[in-house]
Amino acid sequence: MRKVLLGTIVSLFVYGCSSNNFPSVPFFSSLPHGVSLVEQKEAEQGKATIPYSKYKLDNGLTVILSPDRSDPLVHVDVTYHVGSAREEIGKSGFAHFFEHMMFQGSEHVGDQEHFKIITEAGGTLNGSTNRDRTNYYETVPANQLEKVLWLESDRMGFLLDAVSQKKFEVQRGTVKNERAQRYDNRPYGLMWEKMGEALYPEGHPYSWQTIGYVEDLDKVNVNDLKAFFLRWYGPNNAVLTIGGDIDVQQTLKWVNKYFGSIPAGPEVNNAPKQPAKLTEDRYITLEDRIQQPMLLIGWPTLYSGAENQTSLDTLANVLGNGANSLLYQKLVKTQKAVDAGAFQDCGELACTFYVYAMAPSGKNAALKPLYNEIMQILNDFEANGVEKERLAQIKGMAEAESVFALQSVSGKVSQLASNETFFSKPDRIQEQLDQLLKVTPDSIMAAYKSYINGHNKVILSVVPKKHTELAVRAATFSTPKRTLPKYDTTTETQLGYRQAPIDFDRSVMPKVATSVKAHMPSLYRVHFDNGAELLGTASVETPTVQIEINLPAGERYVAKGKEGLADLTAAMMQEATKDSSLEQIQARLDKLGSVISIESGNYTTSISISSLEKNLKETLSIVEEMLFKPAFHHEDFVRIKNQMLEGLVYQHQKPVWMASQATRQVLFSGTVYERSSDGTEASVEGLTLDDVKDFYLKHYTPQGSQIVVVGDISPRQVKQELNFIEQWKGEPAPLLRPQVVKEKLQNTIYLVDKPGAPQSIVRMVRKGLPFEATGEGYLTELANFNLAGNFNSRLNQNLREDKAYTYGATGYLASSREVGAIVFSAQVRANATVPSIIEMRKELEKYAQTGMTDGEIQFMRLAIGQQDALKYETPSQKANLLSGILSYGLDEDYLQQRNQIVETIDKSELNGLAAKWFDPNDYQIIVVGDAKSLRPQLESLNIPIEELEIIR
Repeated sequence: MRKVLLGTIVSLFVYGCSSNNFPSVPFFSSLPHGVSLVEQKEAEQGKATIPYSKYKLDNGLTVILSPDRSDPLVHVDVTYHVGSAREEIGKSGFAHFFEHMMFQGSEHVGDQEHFKIITEAGGTLNGSTNRDRTNYYETVPANQLEKVLWLESDRMGFLLDAVSQKKFEVQRGTVKNERAQRYDNRPYGLMWEKMGEALYPEGHPYSWQTIGYVEDLDKVNVNDLKAFFLRWYGPNNAVLTIGGDIDVQQTLKWVNKYFGSIPAGPEVNNAPKQPAKLTEDRYITLEDRIQQPMLLIGWPTLYSGAENQTSLDTLANVLGNGANSLLYQKLVKTQKAVDAGAFQDCGELACTFYVYAMAPSGKNAALKPLYNEIMQILNDFEANGVEKERLAQIKGMAEAESVFALQSVSGKVSQLASNETFFSKPDRIQEQLDQLLKVTPDSIMAAYKSYINGHNKVILSVVPKKHTELAVRAATFSTPKRTLPKYDTTTETQLGYRQAPIDFDRSVMPKVATSVKAHMPSLYRVHFDNGAELLGTASVETPTVQIEINLPAGERYVAKGKEGLADLTAAMMQEATKDSSLEQIQARLDKLGSVISIESGNYTTSISISSLEKNLKETLSIVEEMLFKPAFHHEDFVRIKNQMLEGLVYQHQKPVWMASQATRQVLFSGTVYERSSDGTEASVEGLTLDDVKDFYLKHYTPQGSQIVVVGDISPRQVKQELNFIEQWKGEPAPLLRPQVVKEKLQNTIYLVDKPGAPQSIVRMVRKGLPFEATGEGYLTELANFNLAGNFNSRLNQNLREDKAYTYGATGYLASSREVGAIVFSAQVRANATVPSIIEMRKELEKYAQTGMTDGEIQFMRLAIGQQDALKYETPSQKANLLSGILSYGLDEDYLQQRNQIVETIDKSELNGLAAKWFDPNDYQIIVVGDAKSLRPQLESLNIPIEELEIIR
């Protein structure tokens, strides 16, 4: 259950350098006409900074450039200062809706071409919307920058003529599918909507969610959306931020060429701050298809950037972040709650301080005792305050995180763009650190008394359907019926287009003059006498070190009936040692700013270590203690086991998990491969502490262990710091025994019941090949690229862009050392289940029979062949790359071998593989949804139907 924690709760809410790299900014006289230098910031020795230069175009566009030549890539971000908070009452969801429309083509860019052009360039792209801003971003090889600027400028200045009624209707359907997938068909998915409606009065900009209400989306027309664009999408309401391997002077010329002539939009003023104000406590109840009740308490505070924000953020850390937090100690460790935490959610206009707790399933599911416990914890905090030692731990972690934040160009660009949009200060890292260093126990207590203690709040109880008795108390507030203003349709004559002059042929896509070649990092190897091996590479861009120790202790080594043992053992390894309590270990790590996590996978258990280079020795001494001296206390075992059981309850109610487990059962029935790595309720319930100890002794061994090191450290230092690994003695882990998987010959629909589900997950699955870096498995991936392997693939274009059945459709090859699977999947609205199956089968059949076109193979060659520039940037990316080389025994130049295959493989060979692997008659069909309503519809397909009971 630890994997749920704050990330799960927040994910339900969120709606995805060095000074020698920075050249001097050109003297003002060399700037293009219409471009003004606003300010320049260089790196400062001993401070966490992001160097940049800021410019302003005559039309109001703000431009921020941040060169970083460490990798041959660039990241471009265009942030518009408009989110759902700028929407009108009754027209919710417009900002997010328009995010979708911005990918539908513009005057000089064809329909669906934006994704295709960036993908073909070897890049990645997306957009996101929240309450206060919408941004669009691309990461591409450095030689593709001009092309990105051409694309972004065309949709800023020349979008509306390409917005058709048909595109509007398709994207309206896509947005509604997204809402169903992320909100309506997701456990706890509606909790933030209910919280927003209770916190804010009707009409407050934060009273509705970014996704909007379906009734609002249903009634608007295409001209309403165009009017929204004309009001908010002018260059004077945008920030263009570019980072990476750029030439400043050339980039400014391109920016001015493509954006400079776009006329400014209407004046935009910052919205007034509007913190929520409550006159009483409000109790609300949400009934949901869940088994573990959730308690969420929200107190209104101020707004992002307010003077006391840092003290409130620190208060949240003290109360609910990590093993030393009060909520963990009082609720989770005592097993009164499955999970508990605190955080402050801050927006431009208002902030809310949240405390949450998830109750166990079963007899202890009532929320009132949890609420009382939380109130007592807050009272105790008021009496005792914050210890200076705890504050030092929080500050130590924050300082380290400010360094880790500089590891990727995209991360730096995102910070610059956001901070400029909301504070007109692109780089605030050091400023925010300085604010944190000023926080004291007294300032934290003052913030607590000003906003939490005795102040009105919203208390939300999320309970299982028909079990309102589990709520904290009967609801005192329910969302009133919306009082919407009269809806006036926007007409074409009301729009008032802004025409940008054209002084060059914008229909001509910029050509790429030179190619970018990414180079595999220089590697070194160390072989230890005890059977462990190490693969490493130096990375000096930040003073950090990433280490992965992969032990032969994965779930695949677990005996039948003991599923979940590897996961349970890994969790126990992160508890107390014979020398230290968990709390003492966590305190040491926090002060160092280091992170150690231990997680089991299919074949390995990985010890992941992130550390500042200066603190590596101390961090590794903690690793050594955890690895060789686990305490394995019985009370820890009981608690962790119960957390795992509750974690199974939580995970197993998710439709996506149900579809994945159904896939395993259908393809690998009767073998070890059908097991879920997290186990079943029966298998976990039966595990003992002796099982854990025995698994540790047999599988936590240097024999066969593989270590990856990436960071600002030499091979000599690595060997010295890992001396404890070299001295480690152990026996080889037991060998694996492969099993034979029988083919399923008859086409069957396997129906998995999810009563009342508003959507269905549809999957077509068949057995594939084990992992092959350059063999038939890889070639089949290439063959799938145009069928279902990218946004512009046939399957996604059909189900999402043409039919609006789904938020997204995909196909992929999953493989391990022993087995593989081919999966085509889409989460579709319930009434489109059968049509979706029909269309999926049609697409596979056509592709298997006729293969890809000449244009598609050229698209595949360009898209995949240029991706390497993006693969080696961050330490974690390099570590994943090196782990794969060790795990599968790959050649160090296997990526270059793959590139050679991509460049030279003949279309006929790929078409032959498509005929072999994509015949729909070879696939089984899995449907997860409301069986009662779906079965009569599915019978019309004349395919045998079998109701599948999921192994839980």
